[in-house]
Formats: sequence, C-alpha cells, structure tokens
Amino acid sequence: MKIIKAVISSLIALTLVISLNSKFGDIPPLGKFMDPFRGFWKNAENSKLNAERDIKIDGLRGSVEIKFDERMVPHIFAENNYDLYFAQGYITAKDRLWQMDFQTRFASGRLSEVVGPKAIELDRYQRRMGMTYGAENMVKVMMKDPEIKETMEAYAAGINAYIHSLKPGDYPIEFKLLNYVPEDWTPLNSALLLKLMSATLAGGSNEFYMTNILNKYGPEITKDLFPDYPFREDPIIPNGTKWDFTPVAIPAAPELLSDKKISYQIKTHEIEEGIGSNNWAVSGAKTASGYPLLANDPHLDITLPSIWYQVQVVSPDVNAYGVSIPGAPGVIIGFNQTVAWGVTNVGADVLDWYNIKFKDSSKKEYWYNNKWNEVKTRVETIEVKGGKTIVDSVFYTHHGPIVYTSEQRPDNFSKINNIPTGHALRWVAHDGSNDVKTFYKLNRAKNYTDYREALTYYSAPAQNFVFASVENDIAITPNGYFPGKWKGQGKFLMDGSDPANDWHGRIEAAQNPTVKNPSRNFVSSANQSLTDQTYPYYINWEFAAYERAHRINKRLTVMTKANVDSMINLQNDNYSILAENILPTLVQLVDTEKLNASEREGFDIVSKWNMFFDADEIGASIFELWHKSLAKEIWEDDLGDPKIPMRYPSRDRNVQLLLNEPDSHWFDNVHTAQKETRTDAVNAAFRFTIDSLQRKYGPIDEAWNWGNIKHTNVPHLAKVAGFGSKFLKNGGSKSSVNAMSESNGPSWRMVVALGKDVKAYGVFPGGESGNPGSFYYDNMIDTWSEGKLNELLYLKSKEDKPKSIHASWTMSKK
Repeated sequence: MKIIKAVISSLIALTLVISLNSKFGDIPPLGKFMDPFRGFWKNAENSKLNAERDIKIDGLRGSVEIKFDERMVPHIFAENNYDLYFAQGYITAKDRLWQMDFQTRFASGRLSEVVGPKAIELDRYQRRMGMTYGAENMVKVMMKDPEIKETMEAYAAGINAYIHSLKPGDYPIEFKLLNYVPEDWTPLNSALLLKLMSATLAGGSNEFYMTNILNKYGPEITKDLFPDYPFREDPIIPNGTKWDFTPVAIPAAPELLSDKKISYQIKTHEIEEGIGSNNWAVSGAKTASGYPLLANDPHLDITLPSIWYQVQVVSPDVNAYGVSIPGAPGVIIGFNQTVAWGVTNVGADVLDWYNIKFKDSSKKEYWYNNKWNEVKTRVETIEVKGGKTIVDSVFYTHHGPIVYTSEQRPDNFSKINNIPTGHALRWVAHDGSNDVKTFYKLNRAKNYTDYREALTYYSAPAQNFVFASVENDIAITPNGYFPGKWKGQGKFLMDGSDPANDWHGRIEAAQNPTVKNPSRNFVSSANQSLTDQTYPYYINWEFAAYERAHRINKRLTVMTKANVDSMINLQNDNYSILAENILPTLVQLVDTEKLNASEREGFDIVSKWNMFFDADEIGASIFELWHKSLAKEIWEDDLGDPKIPMRYPSRDRNVQLLLNEPDSHWFDNVHTAQKETRTDAVNAAFRFTIDSLQRKYGPIDEAWNWGNIKHTNVPHLAKVAGFGSKFLKNGGSKSSVNAMSESNGPSWRMVVALGKDVKAYGVFPGGESGNPGSFYYDNMIDTWSEGKLNELLYLKSKEDKPKSIHASWTMSKK
C-alpha cells in the first residue's frame, strides 16, 4: 500500500510540475510565472537606482558615463559616436526591451511565433502589406552610408549586449506572460520600427469610398462634396508666399470619369479626422528674452510603455536632448545648444491602389503599357507556435505587392476590409531611404543651413519640420518623399495597366514648400493644408481641418513678450473654433417651443457654453455629440448604403453646407415622404443628442461633464488588463489645440527656450521604464494630464553635478 501511495503521489507531483511549466491558451506557465526567483516577482523595482555601477562589457571602444536624473532619464557621455549609440541601445533595451520586441514582431508579421495561430492572419496582413519588404530596402540604403551603418550596427550591438546580460528571471514581465525569450537585434529591427511609424501616420486611404461615391453620383456632385481645397484654410506656409523655383512639368489630370457598374465592397481604414499634432516657433521679436521659442506636441495613440523615450546623447560632436523611438538611435524631436526642431504629420498622399489585370489564373503575368509583364513572387514563411509553419506567396508588380487576390483573401479577418481584391499597392514606405541620417544631422545642427541639409535625406512619413536657432532664425518645411502627381491622382482607385497613372518621379527636396523668418514672426503647423493654391505641385486633396491651426495663428499673431508659460498655455488651449463657427447658427435654429424639460435644460446649458472643451463643461459634451449627430442626420441616407461603403464629406464641407447653403437638398432625408429642411435636421440631431446622453449617463448632472464623456486613459501597448493607466479627467477635443480624445493625444509636449543657455521643458504620458512594476512606468502621467511640463535637465558636460542626478554608471570594455 505504501508503494502504491508513493507512486500516486509521485504521479500527482509530476503532473503538477508539468502543468505548472506548460502554457495553456493565454495562461502563462504558472510555475515559471510564480517562481519567486525568476517569475513576475522579480519585476518589482525600487524607485531608487544603484547610485554607482561599473559595467564591463564586450564591444565598446572606450568608456561611457551615464548619469540618471530624478526621472530616470539617461544622459549618455561617450568618447566617440560608436560607443554613444552602443550605450543608447543598451540603456534603451534596459528600459524598453519588450516594447521594442513586440512592436518589431507586429510590424514584421511575426506575432504567431509567440502567441500561436490566433495571430496568423494579422501576420499575413503585415507581410502582404510589404512591411518587411520596405524595411529591407531601407536597410540596403542605410548600409551604403558609412556613418549611418556604424550608427545602426553600434545601436544593435548595445541592445544585444544587454539581452546577453540577462538571466530568465530578469526578462520583462510580458516575456514571462507570453512564455518566450528575446532574440538578437539587427538594423532591420530598427528599420521595421520606422516603417511602423509610416504605417501609423501615412497608411490610411479613402480611394475605395471615393470611387464608390464617384460611381454613384458622378464627377460634378463628387467634386462639389469633396473639393480639392477647403472653404476655410490657414495654411502652414503663409498665404501669398512666393515660390523661388521653376517647377518641373507634371502631366495634366485626365478627365474624371465614373463607372456606375462598379462598386467596391470595402470598408477602408481611414486616418480619423481631428487626430493631429501641433508645432510652432516664435522669433525673438515676439519673446521676452529676444531669442526664439519652439513648441511641439505630436499627437498619436498613447500607450504604456510610452511611444517615446527621453534621452540626452553626448559625444565630441553632439550634445542633443529630446525623445527617441525605442529601437532607433539618436533624438527624433529635441534640441541642442544652438537649435531646436520638432515635427507634425503632413498627411501627404503617398499610398495608391492600382487594379491589376492578370493574363490567366497562374498570375505569372500582368497587363501594363500594352504588353504582358512578369509578376515577381515573394515567399513569406510564417512560423507558428504550437502549429504548422505557413508558406505564403505574395505577387509583386512594378507598383508593389498585390496584397490579396480572390484566392488568398481570408473570410473572417476584419483588418483586410480596407484592401481591394486584385489591386497592387504603391506606397512610399516600400522604398529604400536613409531617414536616420536626417536626425543624425539635426542632432548636430548648428544653424539654418545645417537644418536644410539634414532634411534632404528624409523620406517618410512626411513631416512638417519646425526649426529655431539661437541665431534668431525660425523656419518650417513640410518635407519628405512627395511623389510627382497630376492633380487629384490617387483620390480614386486607378487602372494599373496605364503608365499615365504611375507616379512621375519625386518633387525635389529643394522645391518642397518652406518658409524662413516670415514677416509675422512665427511659423506653425497643425496638419492643415501646406500652402495656398499657388503652389505648383499636388501633395494631397484633403488635410486636417483648419480650426486648430487658425486658433494657434490667431493667438501667436497678437502675442508679445512671449515666454515658456505662453507656449505651455497655448498647448493646453481647449477653445473650439468649430464651435465658434457653427454654435450660434445651431442655437438659432432650435425650436425651443417643442423641447421637453430635459431638452430645454440641455439647450440652456449649450447655448450659454463658453466654447472651451474643459473637463467640467457639460456644454462641451452636448455640442460634440450634436454636431456629429447632425453630420449623420444629413448624410446617412445618401452615403450610408451598407452595400456600397462610402464616406461623409469633411467637417469643413459640413460647416459650409450649414452656414451658406441653407436650402440644400442634402438636408432632406430621401427615405421619408416629407421634405426635411436644415431646421429639421438640426432639431432632430439635438433631440437625439439629449436622449442619447440621458440614456447612457442619466439626468443632467456631473456625469455629463466632458472629462467623463471623453474618458481619457493610457492603455497598455498590448491591452494587458491592469497594465494601463487610471481614468484621467482632462479636457481637450479634436477641434481644439489640445487635441485630446480617449486614448489619443499629445504623446510628447516640449517647449524649448533658446538663448545663451538653452532651457527646455517636456513631458509624455508615462515614464522611462517599460516595466509595470517600476515607479518610473507611469510617474509622469499626472503631470501630463494636468497640462504641466517638467524642466528638462540639459547637461553641458559630464562634469556637471546638479542635485537632480541620482545615479552615475560607467560602461567600459572588458
């Protein structure tokens, strides 16, 4: 009996050991995960770093000193540039290794390797969109530049040195949750992260919707509802700017034709209107110090860990501070002793779809330029954890990948709803480029000439580069790879067999729109149109609405004796130009005699609202839903056909319709017998607004406050429950300078005051660490949410010893 009990006990123990060290579905191996020596307990961190640490490491050429300030921001001092980027890679990996690994796997279509079969279609999608293909082309170009080759290899070597120093118990907690280990880094990984930024900022398209609208309503109505230039605009380059170049001839646009036999059953991914960024620079003529001020707040989907990583990089030829992309070397947005720079997204049309005609079912040839051309095949191998390896073939034309043919299209994968079957993708992100060189040069720039030279290396995603220097120069340049296109090219799906539809080279960097030291003594951008209509090249037909830009420019125009607080105050401006434009008309059109008690109370609040989207404003909540409901009231009957997906006109077109076309037939609902008017639409939208808010939030009280309705929070990058932020009750809206929504907003706020001694301030919604168990994981969120900025510690040399330095590490070769 004792032997039997012993055997049973041993079997139970063995079963328990196997179970605790096996992964079941989404549950990590509990034995490993709970292990007090290697499990998640090991990821708890003290708020204090080791004050001094000497790291002996293979690969360095000299010694490096790294000082950590009170917010754990590393200030890296190296004797040469190789060691500088080696150390930057090492320290960034120390804080953000899992984030870097996860984003790289996502971009390259390799999540199935760690999460199993549920990620197969996502991986296929990323491969078919050509993400790795584009990154490989980027690496080829970078490796031809000795300076950048050394930079990329040094950065990768530093990351790998950190990875190799880890024991399993040291791995970030997400590796333990998913039960996998980090792999070695290469320059391709860094390129993938930069391509991921292109996908985020320049990966949306509207051609399918627009083609359906053209085919249903014809050219005249389509042009009226979707004009090539907005009714209200305050462009980045001031109106009336003269162009000091002779433009290259671009073919004229062909006649716009519709084919009412065709409709595309596609729901495309659109870049949401109102999501945007701001930057500006003010010359010394408008500042209290007599030196320029520069401000930047790029708006992106905010996450924990943060999108950005603060760092100062110092070697004999550079001393730059700002934010980097975890996984890429250098400072992307920042400053040095003499200049500062920042970026906002341009929104150029750099992604087009071409219908491809194959010769036969073998798909080995396609028709182009009156002859059959060879189709190239790229084989993608997807390894699947716990499943069979998948081999996928992607067909390439000279345009780019044919993302899905009818045989390759999966049935149940929502992300491909934006991909037309049998169309090739032409996308600037597929082209090789040396964008890292731009930031390498900007980090070392001393003046305007250096700034302009740095921009010549940049391709994608196109950005509005704002600049200021201690020499009192200010400038802004919408910059990147702008394809040569006829006006409107890419607004609709195109015939891939006609060479006239190809891109016509590239606009020379020197002919990108730019302005230096304008008479108004400031430059600015907020994702609006780049220029007035005199600019000779076509960049896109639609940009962000003008309201944020107009508010910024109005305030900067009257600003005098500006200081840092002036810039911070403007970054946090919640006023809505949209409300200023349309609220008086909306209020005037409401038939107050027909309102019930709740509607009357809501009307009284919104009619007296100050037009600021502050967190405690109920009027902001009512207005926001009201104007959105009005758009649906106007357009849903005309453009809401579920069988033929289309889109609504822009906010600018809606304002034009509301204010200046009161008798437009578009106000009528074609599904009813009676003829509705503008007044009917406004009243119906208002009643719907009050009813919807009441159903969801109860009677009108604090629950209706804008901060509660908007419900800002910072989620975990992979949406891991418990690793995101708390609810943040703050203001801002998509139509105000502080363009804040639920989980999209200013991913980094920065203000730089140039002068004899540069001063800078900044904050992002998170912390330096990517470890949820660290004090520095989210220690800056409250400051960010309150609209405040931290003073940035800019060290002139490693001999500086301010009290805010809490630790000093050295790295040296073994």
